[in-house]
Amino acid sequence: MAHHGHGHGHEHAHPDWSALAAEIEAEGLTLAPYVLQALDVIGERVAAPRTILDVGAGPGVFTAVLAARFPSARVIAVDGADPLLERARARGVEQGTPVDVLRTDLPGGFVELPAADLIWTAQTMHHLGDQHAAVAALAGRLEPGGVLAVAEGGLPSRFLPRDIGFGRPGLADRLDALQAVGFGEMRAALDGTVDVPEDWPAILRAAGLRDVRAHTFLVDLPAPLDDDARRGVAHMLGRYLRMADRLDPDDAAVLRRLTDPEDPMSVQRRPDAFVLAARTVYIGTAP
Repeated sequence: MAHHGHGHGHEHAHPDWSALAAEIEAEGLTLAPYVLQALDVIGERVAAPRTILDVGAGPGVFTAVLAARFPSARVIAVDGADPLLERARARGVEQGTPVDVLRTDLPGGFVELPAADLIWTAQTMHHLGDQHAAVAALAGRLEPGGVLAVAEGGLPSRFLPRDIGFGRPGLADRLDALQAVGFGEMRAALDGTVDVPEDWPAILRAAGLRDVRAHTFLVDLPAPLDDDARRGVAHMLGRYLRMADRLDPDDAAVLRRLTDPEDPMSVQRRPDAFVLAARTVYIGTAP
C-alpha cells in the first residue's frame, strides 16, 4: 500500500507480529530520508526538546531517527502492541540511541501520555476513528511552545517504470485505485469514525495550535537500488497481495514475481527498480 504505510496489517485479528515488524521496518528504513528532512524543519521550531513522543511508533524505526537527531532528549515510543515496542527498544540499544517505550491504547490512552516538547506521529491518525479528537488530545499533551508533527498523506509512491516488460503496463495506477477503495473501507470500519474532510491544517488549528504549516518531503532513490531499499520495495509491493482476492489475477501473478527474491524479474534483482515518494508532514506549535 504505497502511500499510507505503517499499520495496514492491523486489519488482522491476530497479526503475525514478527512478519509485520519486518515489513514496517523495511518500509520505514526506505522512507527515513523524509523524516530526517522533517526534523530539520521541526528543529527550527524546537531546537532542544527534552521529551519527545513517537505516537504509533510500531517497531521504532522513526523513533531511532528522532533519538539520533535529538540525542539529549528523552524519546518515548508509544504504541498499542508490546511485540512492536520490544523491537523499538532493541533497535534503540542496537543503534546506541536508547529509547523508552510506553504501551498505551490509541487513542484512549492519549490523555495519560507524559507532557512533551515534541510529538511526532506518522501514518497513525488515519487509523483512529475520530481524527479531530485524537489530534486535540495529542495537542493537549504539549508543553507551552511544544510542536506537534503529523505525517499523513503525500503522493502515491512509485517503484518501477510504467511498462516493466511483462504483465499489463500501468500496474501502479491500478494498485492505487485498489488502495483507495481499501482505505475508505478501513476508515468506515473503525470504531466511532467521524467523517470529516481530511484538511489536516484545519484539524491542527482546531486543536489550538499556531503557525500551522504543511511541508512535503521527497524520497528520491534512483535505480539501481541498494539491497536494503530493494527489500523495502518488495515489502511495500507485497502488501498488496493481502488484497489478492480483489486484484486482477494477472496483476496478482505479476506482484508475486516482483516480490519473489528468486525470480529474475524480482525487484530484488531488477536494474530499473527505484523509489520516488512524497510524504507530507503537518506541523503546529502550542501556544
